[in-house]
Amino acid sequence: MDQYYGYLFAHVMKHDYGRLYYSISADGLHWKLINNGKRIIGEEYYGHPDITRGHDGRFYLLGGGDPVITIWVSDNLITWKKWLDYDPDVPNAVGFRKGIKHHGAPKCFYDSESSQYAMTWHSPSKEPVAEEPERVWSSMRTFYVLSKDMLHFSEPKRLFDFPFATIDVIIRKEDNKYYAFIKDERWADLSCPTGKTIRMSYSDNLLGPYTEPSLPISPNWREAPTLIQKLDGSQWYLYYEEYPGMSYGCSTAKKLSGDWYNLQWQTYEIPKDVRHGGMITITEKEYNDLMSIYGNIQE
Repeated sequence: MDQYYGYLFAHVMKHDYGRLYYSISADGLHWKLINNGKRIIGEEYYGHPDITRGHDGRFYLLGGGDPVITIWVSDNLITWKKWLDYDPDVPNAVGFRKGIKHHGAPKCFYDSESSQYAMTWHSPSKEPVAEEPERVWSSMRTFYVLSKDMLHFSEPKRLFDFPFATIDVIIRKEDNKYYAFIKDERWADLSCPTGKTIRMSYSDNLLGPYTEPSLPISPNWREAPTLIQKLDGSQWYLYYEEYPGMSYGCSTAKKLSGDWYNLQWQTYEIPKDVRHGGMITITEKEYNDLMSIYGNIQE
């Protein structure tokens, strides 16, 4: 981690949901909204932003989801260009009806061992019904595709064989194991106390099979996990949103395998009204360039 200097949080806002905003941090705990609280991209971008540092030195930003996943590319995190509209053929996956075009919260992980990108998202097998709002959410399952170049993709497949709904999955690797951080999308009640929490599963292989998810890392009614490692490599910070736009929580562990505990709210600071997004580490040059262009901080 010596080559990195700070962190960038690409996210949306409660009052302007789906549009791209930036917050920045030197320590991964204290964040400031930059660009004077204004959008980074205008009306062209919509989605739950997730940025991946690519094998080619560029950055890939995911968005969209209904009906296609949008991919943007940048050399510097400042100037973004539309790269691709990607339409996964999920309706033809086993057990999923035709005609449902929802690819929720796409995320991307670059696996240096296999030199490929793994893109994940969640799709439903049931149509939404007004009188049953949980119907569509309880049918969500996590899918993945693989790519060498973010242009050509494998056929979509299920990532887990869990018999329950999962969304907002992110994948990271440590000590030769792959860790998936998952939102258990079942309704939370006495019959399902792990519902609407963030849990962790792991595997020896990128594509699994993954273990039965852990006990909850977060309290109930949390979503949109995002994960960063402390610059000295000594611990991880797992952030998650208390929705809808109430606040952010943060858990920490020395290793991705745990044990995880929740930080006191006084130890970290997220700008008000920040919602769904993803955090990445950035170099000193990237940090300084971002501050040079977007350095007007919204207090």
